[in-house]
Amino acid sequence: MKSVKSILLGTIASLAFATACSSSQTDTETAQTTEEAKSSEFRFMDPSLSPKERALDLVSHMTLEEKAAQMYDKAAAIPRLGLHEYNWWNEALHGVARAGHATVFPQAIGMAATWDEDLMLEVANVISDEGRAKHHFYANEDVYAMYGGLTFWSPNINIFRDPRWGRGQETYGEDPYLTGRMAVNFINGLQGDDDKYFKSVATVKHYAVHSGPEPSRHRDNYIATDADLYETYLPAFKTAFDETEVASVMCAYNAVWGDPACGSERLMKDLLREELGFDGYVVSDCGAIGDFYYDEEKKAEGTAPYAAHDHVDTRAQAAALSVNMGTDLNCGDGEGNKMDALPQAVKEGLITEETIDQSVVRLYSALFKLGMYDDPSLVPWSNISIDTVASPSHLEKSEEAARASLVLLKNDGILPLKPDTKVAVIGPNADNWWTLVANYYGQPTAPVTALKGIKAKIGAENVSYSVGSTIAGDIYSNYKAVPSNTLFHKNEAGELVPGVKAAYYEDKFLSGEPSIETVEENIDHYWLRTPTTDGLNDEFGAIWSGVIVPEETGSYRFQPSRWSTLEINGKEVTDTDDIEMKAGESYEFTQSLKFDSGWPRDQLDKYAYLNWTDVSRDYKAEALAAAEDAEVILFFGGIDANLEGEEMGVELDGFLGGDRTHINLPAPQEKLLKELHATGKPVVLVNFSGSAMALNWEDENLPAIVQAFYPGEKSGTAIADLLWGEFSPSGRLPVTFYKSLEGMPAFDDYSMENRTYKYYEGEQLYPFGHGLSYTSFEYSDLKLETAYAANENLQVSVKVTNSGDKASREIVQAYVTRDTLANVSTPRVELAAFDAIELAPKESQTVTLSIKPDAIGYFNENGKLTFPEDGSFTLSIGGGQPGFDAPYTSVSVDYSN
Repeated sequence: MKSVKSILLGTIASLAFATACSSSQTDTETAQTTEEAKSSEFRFMDPSLSPKERALDLVSHMTLEEKAAQMYDKAAAIPRLGLHEYNWWNEALHGVARAGHATVFPQAIGMAATWDEDLMLEVANVISDEGRAKHHFYANEDVYAMYGGLTFWSPNINIFRDPRWGRGQETYGEDPYLTGRMAVNFINGLQGDDDKYFKSVATVKHYAVHSGPEPSRHRDNYIATDADLYETYLPAFKTAFDETEVASVMCAYNAVWGDPACGSERLMKDLLREELGFDGYVVSDCGAIGDFYYDEEKKAEGTAPYAAHDHVDTRAQAAALSVNMGTDLNCGDGEGNKMDALPQAVKEGLITEETIDQSVVRLYSALFKLGMYDDPSLVPWSNISIDTVASPSHLEKSEEAARASLVLLKNDGILPLKPDTKVAVIGPNADNWWTLVANYYGQPTAPVTALKGIKAKIGAENVSYSVGSTIAGDIYSNYKAVPSNTLFHKNEAGELVPGVKAAYYEDKFLSGEPSIETVEENIDHYWLRTPTTDGLNDEFGAIWSGVIVPEETGSYRFQPSRWSTLEINGKEVTDTDDIEMKAGESYEFTQSLKFDSGWPRDQLDKYAYLNWTDVSRDYKAEALAAAEDAEVILFFGGIDANLEGEEMGVELDGFLGGDRTHINLPAPQEKLLKELHATGKPVVLVNFSGSAMALNWEDENLPAIVQAFYPGEKSGTAIADLLWGEFSPSGRLPVTFYKSLEGMPAFDDYSMENRTYKYYEGEQLYPFGHGLSYTSFEYSDLKLETAYAANENLQVSVKVTNSGDKASREIVQAYVTRDTLANVSTPRVELAAFDAIELAPKESQTVTLSIKPDAIGYFNENGKLTFPEDGSFTLSIGGGQPGFDAPYTSVSVDYSN
């Protein structure tokens, strides 16, 4: 691809305005367009104008076809206007994702478990620092690829209403208030505090009634009552719009009240634009516009990847409907830009060009506010160096967040462990890289698994280890790179010599002669730059060939990296094949890699590996042997993001399509736990999961349980420090841990009846807000107005004392309990405020909280905030929900209308 670097526009000198030209353009044509741009004086290049004024002028210079091309996540360059291509798709859920190295923080659900707004702001500021650094690093070489931009499609502020939802790990939990508070601070950290320029763009998603199931999300229609809409599904979005300048919204796949979310007049116009007052741009979820017209017939003829809503008949109708309803940008799905049908839609009278203009103006208003086309000296953050990515201070912040996210669910006194305790580290998540990164992740630079962290803490001589079992069904978690001592190739004399032959091709299809031929120790690579061209975003191919000589006889399962094909002894091998191998025998293999630009393209994240595991080992026997000399067994179990996540191909007991069909610990793990428990040695469970687990047997039989969620790249260090008492745990559950799914409504039933702590009528295993400490706290001197005037904030203060002998964070939680319920949609109990404080032993602090009216009133069947004419409510403040084990103090408050 040819490009023009750093062209100057108008009368403004030194504007770094990189222009990407199409691959068909000649050098002469490129020069002509450059001179045309230089000789023009475009008002849109004047930084003294407002972003909207600049965008209006820019759009006035575009043709209808050019406008439509800008309304695609892969926006095309317009060289005559000096516009470079731009890819709108980037991710920053818990660190900059899919663009190589980045600091990896706890997954969003783990960040919610910190209940710490200040920490969330600090984390988001680190993420946006790294996003800025990466963007400028790429743009300096004219790379505007997917995952290299400044428009992040985070945070996910949907409500985790059902524990089966695999993407619930991406949210801030089940409570709208907690979600809103975490969202505000994440958005502000991402977008920055400059009066003129955004640091980056935050996108709240998925607007608005969306939380699974994953396998049917493209065709489902969900019905929410107005009471549930205003009480549960809208509040976090409203909070974001009221308290931040969030620039973007992503609309969802599913239909709501019969209309696709991105084409719903009520959702998109009546609520979003008018009632909620959002004036930024809206991007569709990827493929959601195609879902408008995809059906069984289109799927059968190959013009659609799947059947969906079948709401309209044509591409033009789908594009027009989405834009008429306020969707400005189409994220594609491998079937091209749906907005390219807008010119036809204009001809058919389905939409006006003025409506299209409005969308493009919104898009470019955001880009101008990012300073993308201004002199870097005018834009804060332009000089953030790539060296800031994964810097020591950023990694320290990841570890701090990991510590704050860990939740101590149960402790009979075994924790913290004594310094000289010998332990057996057992379980499929003890050394599982995936528990560190969850989904939507960057590549960590300093990953520390639990096993690694514990060995560093107490010395390898005090630790025995076994993976113990599969993680679920026949799924193994202990894959490692095939080691160099088993890899060979034949020299010219036909002798086996160490290393693997590697050939790298500039052509991704592996044609022609390789540009690089070398011998490598093994196949375990990450590249910042393409090995053949040294480019940041170039496609390439590679072939590794050699001989595997295993040191132990066994049945091996191989895991080649994405984009790869593996052959052993001339036969293609998949990640489900078990290959019988004998120690000392030779097995010829080739692995080919084709970095393709398919959908989605992510050449900024370049890697290759060949992993394996021996599935014939007696893992149970190994685990019991590891436990023999230990004083305490540390079991690291649960699940990982290969089992729960977004629209996945997983189908086995407990899991379907990324979602869960039950919430029990996978059977292989529970069976092993019972056998370890039968040894008579104490077993401490550390559970990793992005969702609630029914740890019923474990709660009854084990002395201590820690919930780790997915705690980021410094997980192992934080967990070891918690287990040995370097700090007091302070995380709190952002979701309810149920005993089972019994009594839970159907997954695709969007009624909130009997869901979440606010409405659940059954017995809870661990309540929302629960979490233990290594110290104790007391609450006293609760002060507030004795009568409450409706529609006013209620100010309340309470004295909190650390009555124990260890310094600790405490999460102060305020709940409203209603004495009478107006209807089934009225929450029984509701989080009204919270704060995170640090207290030394015996220290006291007075905490002041402000309770907003919508936490005290309720939303009636028409979605109106309502206050009873008379009556009272109970306000409780403590370390958890009232009525459970956490300390708290309460007062009855009368209504005064």
